[in-house]
Amino acid sequence: MRIGGLATGMDIDEIVEKMMTAERMPLDRMEQDRTTLEWKRDGFRDINKTLLELKNMMLDMKLSKTYQSKTVTSSMENAVTATATSGAPEGTYQIKVNKLASPEIWQSTKELEIDKKVFDIVKESENGEEINGDSIEFKIGTYGIDKENSTIVIEKDDTIKDLLKKINDKDNNIRAFYDEQSNQVIMETTRTGIYAETDKSESGGQENGQPPEIIFGDEGKSLANIFGMERAKEATNADFEYNGLKIESKTNSYTLNDITFNFNATTNNESATLSVRNDTEATFDKIMEFVDKYNEVVEAMNGSQREEKHRDYKPLTEEQKKEMSEKEIELWEEKAKSGLLRGESTITNGLYSMRNSWYSTVKTDGDIQSLTQIGIKTSESYMDGGKLIVDEDKLRAALNDDPEGVQNLFSNSAKDQSRGLVNRLEDSLTTTMDSIKGRAGNSTSPSLDNYTLGKQMKDLNKRISDFEDRLVKVESRYWNQFTAMEKAIQRMNQQSEYMMSQFGQM
Repeated sequence: MRIGGLATGMDIDEIVEKMMTAERMPLDRMEQDRTTLEWKRDGFRDINKTLLELKNMMLDMKLSKTYQSKTVTSSMENAVTATATSGAPEGTYQIKVNKLASPEIWQSTKELEIDKKVFDIVKESENGEEINGDSIEFKIGTYGIDKENSTIVIEKDDTIKDLLKKINDKDNNIRAFYDEQSNQVIMETTRTGIYAETDKSESGGQENGQPPEIIFGDEGKSLANIFGMERAKEATNADFEYNGLKIESKTNSYTLNDITFNFNATTNNESATLSVRNDTEATFDKIMEFVDKYNEVVEAMNGSQREEKHRDYKPLTEEQKKEMSEKEIELWEEKAKSGLLRGESTITNGLYSMRNSWYSTVKTDGDIQSLTQIGIKTSESYMDGGKLIVDEDKLRAALNDDPEGVQNLFSNSAKDQSRGLVNRLEDSLTTTMDSIKGRAGNSTSPSLDNYTLGKQMKDLNKRISDFEDRLVKVESRYWNQFTAMEKAIQRMNQQSEYMMSQFGQM
């Protein structure tokens, strides 16, 4: 803390501050240069972000399902629907659903109270079972379930509600619940179909009835006996005909020839007609989405080269910002940031490489070997920077006539002249993104030494730090000089006062 001007009456603080303002001008320029470099770095990174978004979309453009996705229509959608993968052949299929797959259902014959303790029910059962200890172990599961998932342990105070929860918590393919209208317990399999093996009699080999899917353990006390559980409905398999071929399924879906048929109801002795066709619209939408993204990237890169550069608008210093409103600062910085990337060879070379990716022909085994054959070309206006223009009718026609040819044009992964356009574009994007990363780094770059602009910023940071140290010394020198002046004037004032006092005594 310095106090000046006691001898001279001068505002030394204000004088030194104004002198230091002049001394700080080179520092302000260096800080403005650093801000400019930061803006330029961020501008490069924004472009790289859009390039990455486009690159991520390229995965879909390489997949077979993008170009050969299938759509399935059904004449009886309330009864039969289907989905098809790209490998499913086009054609028409007749499906007749005779029976749906269904679960097995058991129901108690006794009326039960949901909050009644299981121990009390066991004691009241017809067998009058003795209970030893504070827990009872029951066995309940479905055919094929292991012992661990079929064991239920009931504690002394557990109610029927607790029992049902423990059954449901097990991985035993059983859903148990309480019907409040009839006061009965209901249990059903969560899977449809018949899994239990049917016993055969030794004589004649005839089926000896369908065994139950839900199995109540007969060791000790059985839930079937205690609750009076009886099978109310047997499980059934789905029974359908595929083009006249009879097939059974444990579930209400079945996959044949890359087509998954889903059964919702029987077809009442009629056949549903299902038609598998190429989903041209889905492919068209994917290609248009990719083209739109590509044009967005071109607009960002080309726009950075068309922006006007306002050399008179430098980044604002903190002192300048204090004298301006937020809106004024926003408008000023908008002009100051304009054109920062203009003329950057990394961007212009990237644009040229991306445009060139589309021009070359692709040597395929089919008729489609260039982008123009499917209705896509680059804009003739140089102001567009090579945006893609799509003839939608021509593109749809190509997808209808030769979806495999369109796929080969875009996604061939070969390294020679048969390399697909999307892969060529990806090669170009990778080179451009690496070049931008070398110029501006990315958000995860740990050090300024890893990219060109970072090294320039590091050099500026050192120069700014050195200059700030110099300003401290300059300010101290100014204060020392004014302090010396104050002391000299103070001595002169003292001498003057002494001489005046001597004249007053004469």
